[in-house]
Amino acid sequence: MNRIYELMFIVRPDMADEDLEKLISNLEHTITSASGTVKSVERMGKRRLAYMVRKFREGNYILMVIEGSGSVMHEVERRLRVTEQVIKFLTVRIDQEQKRLEKIQKLRAAKQKRSAQPAPAAEEAAAAPETPVAADVPATA
Repeated sequence: MNRIYELMFIVRPDMADEDLEKLISNLEHTITSASGTVKSVERMGKRRLAYMVRKFREGNYILMVIEGSGSVMHEVERRLRVTEQVIKFLTVRIDQEQKRLEKIQKLRAAKQKRSAQPAPAAEEAAAAPETPVAADVPATA
């Protein structure tokens, strides 16, 4: 069963751009050889870390969106663990969140459709002419 994952990893700030590209292409090759697909790769650049990690205060952030099975992600995480240039990584499964958001959007669209159509009772009341009520007229005897 294919699921969608976000993989964020941080590499050393002193890593050369060529080495970073080689690391990303190796990961992409690992994913595709394990019958997964890489939906997108976003290089977020060098950023300051919230706390010191492995004696580094900065790191290069990379975000990958991957579609594949759990075994694909297990292999990718194993490779990231043994790669010395990778400081930290985090994998999050996002397919459930996307389904939840789609469901909410469908509900909102259905509510907007209902509110856009005028109510039939309101149309009839607007179309009928106003008639005086008998209780408002004074009785003469």
